[in-house]
Amino acid sequence: MRRAICVVGVLVLTIACESDSPVQESETVPVEAVDTGAGTIIRLDPAFDELVPREAAIEHLADGFGFTEGPHWIDGDGGAVLFSDIPGNTIFRWSATDGVSAFLSPVFEGDRDGVMAGSNGITTDREGRILFTEHGNRQISRISADGSREVVVDNHEGNRLNSPNDLVFHSDGSLYFTDPPYGLAAQDDDPAKEVSVNGIYRLSADEELTLLADQTRPNGIGLSPDESRLYVANSDNASRIWMVYDLVADGTLANGRVFADVTDDEAAGVPDGLKVDAGGNIWATGPGGIWVFNAEGRHLGSIQPDERPANLAFGGPDGMTLFMTAQTGFYRIPVSVVWAGQE
Repeated sequence: MRRAICVVGVLVLTIACESDSPVQESETVPVEAVDTGAGTIIRLDPAFDELVPREAAIEHLADGFGFTEGPHWIDGDGGAVLFSDIPGNTIFRWSATDGVSAFLSPVFEGDRDGVMAGSNGITTDREGRILFTEHGNRQISRISADGSREVVVDNHEGNRLNSPNDLVFHSDGSLYFTDPPYGLAAQDDDPAKEVSVNGIYRLSADEELTLLADQTRPNGIGLSPDESRLYVANSDNASRIWMVYDLVADGTLANGRVFADVTDDEAAGVPDGLKVDAGGNIWATGPGGIWVFNAEGRHLGSIQPDERPANLAFGGPDGMTLFMTAQTGFYRIPVSVVWAGQE
């Protein structure tokens, strides 16, 4: 592992506070950038060392994909990661013993008309069934243990969804998900768009679908460990932000506010996938790489693989490996925490 330079600079970041309005924090902080061979680790705060070991290195596991997304760790047979190749129209499976193999291909059958019609976010329910969002089919589907596939949700009040993107389960069995227009060729201007907004939804355990809120481009989604907050990325170049909402007892959202704003960051990329760890820290892909924030919105450090990551997942036998889907490649790094959903 190659040790890179340490520099001192000015970190300027819009962070959340207890009020509804974000505040600007500007201070001089030591920045340590470590080139690990397959990417760089940026350490901004001593608390970051408790999350990512000092000796941690980014490892490149596989490549040759079109655009990777939606990783999710599954148990059984030693464990594996499922992840999507959206233009490749395939869900892949990676394990330490077997490497990469196709798990589901094709995801979408039919004429794609130039649209990235494959799957995106992936998760599992209490029964171990695999759920995945579909751009081309504009729905969320489920695969049971016997391999059967069924539609979970595909419309709101009779109108077809745009292209469900990412999803997370609440402990009560309800499913929260985002629905931006990326699976539509002309996005918001596409004549096939039937829902006027790009929404954040809740599908209750008894399959009642509720539109909770909307954003210009809602994307990655995650719950705080105590399930009192819902975090949602906004993948809009004009508004590169992460939102946070209070989760009300009935499952609805309140007090939506900006958690962090990186619109003015010079690096390329938009907020995309995110996960919340068991300590309440938010790991979110954004400009340049993965941004790690504490629950108060302080930027602790960043993980930057050689390719800019779109999404991430905690996994491994002990849950303390961070897997990253990054453009054409698939990466991992050891960490010292687990996903809040693994507890």
